[in-house]
Amino acid sequence: MAYLLMFVTLLHLITLAMLFIATMEKSWWVWDGMENSDLWYNCRFDNDTGTWLCASSKETDWLQSVQVLMVLSVVFSSISFLVFLGQLFTMSKGGLFYFTGLCQVFAGLTAFAAALIYTLHNKDILQDSRELTHGHFGYCYILAWTCVPMLLVSGLLYIHLRKKE
Repeated sequence: MAYLLMFVTLLHLITLAMLFIATMEKSWWVWDGMENSDLWYNCRFDNDTGTWLCASSKETDWLQSVQVLMVLSVVFSSISFLVFLGQLFTMSKGGLFYFTGLCQVFAGLTAFAAALIYTLHNKDILQDSRELTHGHFGYCYILAWTCVPMLLVSGLLYIHLRKKE
């Protein structure tokens, strides 16, 4: 059971880092490597100066939904980890980590909803950007989808996990 505890803790930290990167980095949609869009900015690489020039994304209802759901996912996962650490030191022997697991499952469901909305409504979200047929989903979008099963599995593992002395 100690190995399961270490595995779940490591899985939680990795998933939390991936969620944070997916939420904050600038690569949800990419055009030819020189221009990309994320949840917060549309950026273009300037060859003359060698820097990224970024402007705020146009706020649409769908984009705001994805933003809120991704931030909620990070918050739920962070709360889950803090509660887990608290329960680890205060819970009596044989106790189950239900609340921690429930928070992780909620984090997985909110990340799922955000990625699904972005998948189905990327034309509406990127409406004033370049032609979408010349672009593709970026690595942050893929990270968000990768986090969904990891969050759900870790949530179920937390629910199964018992504290042993």
